[in-house]
Amino acid sequence: KEGMEWQINALSNLGLLSHWVGMLTDSRSFMSFPRHEYFRRVFCNLIARDAAAGEVPDDFELLSALVERVCYGNARRYFGFYD
Repeated sequence: KEGMEWQINALSNLGLLSHWVGMLTDSRSFMSFPRHEYFRRVFCNLIARDAAAGEVPDDFELLSALVERVCYGNARRYFGFYD
């Protein structure tokens, strides 16, 4: 958990968080699915904590768009997966 939070904060400090493709792992492993779920929970908790502390805007639409991009959209675009 601490490593995930450290990486998220480092990317945020550099202004790169909204462009991040999220956590990478070996998708051939069944255990990858729980790790990605855990990552999403840690990520959302960190964003909520920052919003509650006034470090980022407390704007649900803005923050939910950020979460969607990091947890899905950025990787989708990076790998070229389109409808």
